[in-house]
Amino acid sequence: MPFSTQSPGSSEQYVLTASLDNARNLSSLLRAVHFQDHATCFATDNGLRVTVEDAKCIQANAFIQAEIFQEFHVQEESVVFRINLAVLLDCLTIFGASSLPGTSTALRMCYRGYGYPLMLFLEEGGVVTVCRINTQEPEDLLDFNFCSTNVINKIILQSEGLREAFSELDMTSEVLQITMSPDKPYFRLSTFGNAGSAHLDYPKDSDLIEAFHCNQTQTNSCGIKNTKSSFINSLLLFLSLETEKKQKVVLISKSHRHHTC
Repeated sequence: MPFSTQSPGSSEQYVLTASLDNARNLSSLLRAVHFQDHATCFATDNGLRVTVEDAKCIQANAFIQAEIFQEFHVQEESVVFRINLAVLLDCLTIFGASSLPGTSTALRMCYRGYGYPLMLFLEEGGVVTVCRINTQEPEDLLDFNFCSTNVINKIILQSEGLREAFSELDMTSEVLQITMSPDKPYFRLSTFGNAGSAHLDYPKDSDLIEAFHCNQTQTNSCGIKNTKSSFINSLLLFLSLETEKKQKVVLISKSHRHHTC
């Protein structure tokens, strides 16, 4: 196992230690949530969660279970720190984004605690590189509280189809309006731009929709032109990243009639 020459007690000075045989698996997962440069990392005995937020209106989470790691130890109940995700991805792929057949980049990750850098030990072909990434004070994150008891509408969509639908939107509109309904139009995207109103309607049996569970009609509005609300740009980038993996997008609405973000 990589880095096996380290003594068993070498992790005692760290509040977090984790090892992977292939660092590129981790970088591929983190790249899917890399629509902002900074991320907040949460480590517990269950694993590592990396959260990225933008403008308090979109949040993406990547969770790596403890069992995925060859070694995973957390000395405290939880370990939280903020880090530059772009720098972390650069370090994880320091030997290149792709490896030669039969080779992989082994990773050992160590964090001593508040105020200390995150240390990465990467080894490939007998060459070891050590990276130290400064950590920052974690910021408060939104708690979306997706409690199933309050969910009234839930739609699961194909990411590729949703990205194509968003590319047809009239970006001169001030807002994007999203309607979910148990009756027609079922799922509607609406804009109100210089050329007038435009609606994209999708039936519940559309190829775009993977699952459709709606109990009542609800309309939500998100700003497009407001520079303080970059929800659309962030979501489009996220969809572009996820399309390569054929992922699904879940839209959830809770027990209120109308919401503006």
